[in-house]
Amino acid sequence: MLSDGPGGGPGDPHAPDGPHASPGPCGGAGDPHRTSTAEQGAFAFASCTCGWTGPARRARSRARADADAHLPGGAG
Repeated sequence: MLSDGPGGGPGDPHAPDGPHASPGPCGGAGDPHRTSTAEQGAFAFASCTCGWTGPARRARSRARADADAHLPGGAG
């Protein structure tokens, strides 16, 4: 697995079914959000330090777009 940050490994609390997963954007401007993307097999996904994890994507660019949309003030 290649990664530019935390997330995605077996037992990872930031994995989609982990104990800290949440369905989407959260927090305000004062909350520290740091997103990263990781790869698992043929899929890439975004995750955040707040516990949010995006859906698995075949395209890294889509996972990065999910991360951008999650950030406060992002597109989503």
